[in-house]
Amino acid sequence: MWQWLWVAVGYLSGSVSSAVVVCRLWGLPDPRTTGSRNPGATNVLRVGGKRAAVVTLLGDVVKGWLPVVLVQWAGGDALVAAMTGLAAFLGHLYPLFFGFQGGKGVATAFGVMTGLHWGVGLLLLATWLAVAAVTRISSLSALVAAVLAPFYVYWLVGEWSAVTLVTIMAVLLIWRHRGNVERLIRGEEDRIGE
Repeated sequence: MWQWLWVAVGYLSGSVSSAVVVCRLWGLPDPRTTGSRNPGATNVLRVGGKRAAVVTLLGDVVKGWLPVVLVQWAGGDALVAAMTGLAAFLGHLYPLFFGFQGGKGVATAFGVMTGLHWGVGLLLLATWLAVAAVTRISSLSALVAAVLAPFYVYWLVGEWSAVTLVTIMAVLLIWRHRGNVERLIRGEEDRIGE
């Protein structure tokens, strides 16, 4: 029964908004009120530059990865690890500490899935890089990786509980990118470097 406490730990970990924390520590504008108003690394890049964005990105990855790895280290099974990862992801989307105004979840989802299996992380990174190299559209790269994530988890993890929960994460991630999808359809989505 104690294993399920990890789910709460995952949610609390995810609820720490790296973007908001970094911007406060560095004296930058609140990312929820400026730029795209999304508390994520891309918006921090706009308001604070590359260093702040990299720290934000790493923070978002770690807060998804660490709880999952700790569950596994403590002997938790695949279901508990996946539930903890999903909770961390939901914490990022709807953070308890920041008025439930969270980001889109790409980096945190990447951290969770890398925690489930390092090979999944490598495949997701390769997918993102390949799509980005061809299209130069970050959101499209993330969406393609999200669609393929459940298949990668099925291949490398093989646990249906993990596949199901990663599928839920992928659907939520796509939902959070619905504005980007609309711009992609209209051909108006920003390209990397523009």
